[in-house]
Amino acid sequence: MTNLNQYSHKIGVNFWYIEFATKYRYQMFGKFKQHNIAEASLRKVCSRHHIKIHTLFVMPEHVHMLVTLPHNITESKGMQFIKGGSAYHFFKNHPKSRLRLPQGHLWSAGGCATTVGYNEYATVEAYIKNQAQHHALDTPCL
Repeated sequence: MTNLNQYSHKIGVNFWYIEFATKYRYQMFGKFKQHNIAEASLRKVCSRHHIKIHTLFVMPEHVHMLVTLPHNITESKGMQFIKGGSAYHFFKNHPKSRLRLPQGHLWSAGGCATTVGYNEYATVEAYIKNQAQHHALDTPCL
């Protein structure tokens, strides 16, 4: 966990649990190469927009994240940055994926974004890390 951040007129920290799926729930990240490209794309975009990733788990057809957003970004704008930027970088590094998604949309519309309090932080982090067991996959959390 992190300490509280101090701003000019407020003090605090925000944790967001974010989940979103690929378009049509296609299993785009089932192979090792695509999985690593997707994870690297997500990390690159979050770093660029100063979004701190606490926990990240990329499943074959969806993503689970526990992040801290900058105080001037709403959760919808944060998801827009993450989904749009990661799709751009993913298609740039793996152009053959566009053959399956001709419209150029890697992610489906919408997703889930909920706040996480200090009391639920460990629970949500464990939930994200145990997604392989939850979905009966052999891939560990990277």
